Amino acid sequence: MIVDVREYLQSKAKTHPKVVVFPEAGEDRILRAARQALDLGLAHPILIGKPEAVSSLAASIGVLLDGIAIVDHTDETLVDGLVARYLETNSTLPGKALKRMLRAPLNFALMMEAMGEADCIVAGLTYTTGEVILAAQTILGMRPGIETVSSMGIWSIPGFEGPDGNLLIHADCAVCPDPNPEELADIAIATADTTRCLLDLEPRVALLSFSTKGSAQHEKVDKVLEALEIARRRRPDLLIDGELQLDSAIIPAVAERKIKDVGSVAGKANILIFPDLNSGNIGVKLVQIFGKAKAYGPLLQGFAKPITDLSRGHSVEEIVGAITNVVVLAQSTL
Repeated sequence: MIVDVREYLQSKAKTHPKVVVFPEAGEDRILRAARQALDLGLAHPILIGKPEAVSSLAASIGVLLDGIAIVDHTDETLVDGLVARYLETNSTLPGKALKRMLRAPLNFALMMEAMGEADCIVAGLTYTTGEVILAAQTILGMRPGIETVSSMGIWSIPGFEGPDGNLLIHADCAVCPDPNPEELADIAIATADTTRCLLDLEPRVALLSFSTKGSAQHEKVDKVLEALEIARRRRPDLLIDGELQLDSAIIPAVAERKIKDVGSVAGKANILIFPDLNSGNIGVKLVQIFGKAKAYGPLLQGFAKPITDLSRGHSVEEIVGAITNVVVLAQSTL
């Protein structure tokens, strides 16, 4: 059983550190986090930016860059090389347009990852979530079988005693405002796979609703039921059930009272899939504020290669956590 999520993930990351590229090297928190990640043995950082400017900023805040690579995204030779290699396998965008795109550090970093020169990306202190997602969709593309970008997060909840201790995984609470059944199935499948990769847990996925197994009739309940059918058809290997109210999903005694055939998920779920962003966002904040939960994430999922989005208010410690998460994801092929 996982006692400390951060310690567990850092231990996994250290077994096989990955190359992490940072397109926001003009931010002091990024430089500090990259330094810490290298010193802890979590990652091999690459900073994107003008070497003189990055070095000057690092010196001004007392961060040593020994062992950290700096790549100049304005170097025409590097840009031409990346574009030429990309066009060999993907001709959807003309070369001139690609060269213009790569003037942006985020696009340059994504192209490095697409071409195998980096394993994963951490961005979002200056770029919006929308900008990160759009750029990643354009350059990296989506993971085979998944068409929906979503996010997942992890709670460590004091006093909660579930089958995996005090851990619960939740999605999507940051990206998809009102997913349709296909998108909701995508979110459930992606979150199950991400959970297995990150935490080595057997996913037990509950599709949440205000109804449990027909206790209410509504089109919003129908959406959840349709998503369940789609997910089961696409991934018969997954333990997934719905529609379930929150208490029916995580409290065995409640599940037994409300459901005739409890099955392997109800009352024992470790993954909660919210039906929309309204409920997800509200739910996350309730658990964090009143449940005093530690939250890890959100982590973007659905792309062909790992990338994570930061909040503009992320601390250095939180950025190191994001680095850890994306490195662990990069260690596995979903």
